[in-house]
Amino acid sequence: MGSSFGKIFRVTTFGESHGGAVGVILDGCPPKLKINIDLIQNELDRRRPGQSNITTPRNEDDKLEILSGLKEGITLGTPIAMLVRNKDQRPGDYSNLEQVFRPSHADGTYHLKYGIQAGSGGGRASARETIGRVAAGAIAKQLLKNLFNTEILSWVKRIHDIDSQVNKNKLTQSKIDSNIVRCPDDKVASKMIKRIKELQQDGDSCGGVIECLVKNVPSGLGMPVFDKLEADLAKALMSLPATKGFEIGSGFLGTYLRGSEHNDSFIESDDISKLKTISNNSGGIQGGISNGENIEMKIAFKPTATIGKEQKTVNAYGKEVLMKAKGRHDPCVLPRAVPMVDSMVALVLADHLLLHQAQCSIIK
Repeated sequence: MGSSFGKIFRVTTFGESHGGAVGVILDGCPPKLKINIDLIQNELDRRRPGQSNITTPRNEDDKLEILSGLKEGITLGTPIAMLVRNKDQRPGDYSNLEQVFRPSHADGTYHLKYGIQAGSGGGRASARETIGRVAAGAIAKQLLKNLFNTEILSWVKRIHDIDSQVNKNKLTQSKIDSNIVRCPDDKVASKMIKRIKELQQDGDSCGGVIECLVKNVPSGLGMPVFDKLEADLAKALMSLPATKGFEIGSGFLGTYLRGSEHNDSFIESDDISKLKTISNNSGGIQGGISNGENIEMKIAFKPTATIGKEQKTVNAYGKEVLMKAKGRHDPCVLPRAVPMVDSMVALVLADHLLLHQAQCSIIK
């Protein structure tokens, strides 16, 4: 229940933060797709803990194991099972939190729903669960790249109250990954890193905004009414840990414009398979269907819930207690969330691509 996503290109993740392993089963991937396993590992490396001094010091290699679904790097069309073993789990770090609900964490709500919860870490609510999403998303990215040269670029736009301005026309993944905070504005990135370290020193945390740009999007993806492309993107991205907001195109700022200012006027195009617009306030999606322009989104992430400051809370018996979390936690989740955003966007686009092919490519 609640651990599967997608209709045709369908993923099911498994595992807990401090269990034996975490992973994913990907079903519905087309056969005969050549997969570069190094690219999957690279995405996991971008997500893994301990990669810099502004992330959790948990020491995990996150080495990928592929159990099924590939033969000599070629997909078979059968379920692809992938896992990563947990090697640096420390359940003892959470012994003082047994039956204590960490503020703004999932402990309390999991306990209310199930009457039982993972005894250490966040269990399924931990960002460690996203390893399976990132592994499957790396395959989806290769599918989209091979078929349409689709490129998904996500970066940290804002940390706390430190914002950046990025030239999207010159944006590359190497530029995004050129610093540990994954903000392609180098001057602003150094300020972001300094702020995160200051909060980390103080036992506190911060949130911010990740922006995502998708280039070379095939038109026609998405369904009318309930399965609109932006609706599925919103669900996918809001399913990530710590997310609190989603915008596409002009987003909330578009509400300040008049219709005459906001409308994306169509202009002549040499490619009749795509629409060309003079502006992109729609964010590449109109009527729930991709029009061929770039898809542009923003995702808000809250401050990390588990912090080193002493806080008042309650336990499972409703009694007020004081708690101070131990363990290893990111003072800001955004640098490691960038590949998670990439992956969820790729999974949605791959699923809608196969849905579109199933409905619209038989009769020509």
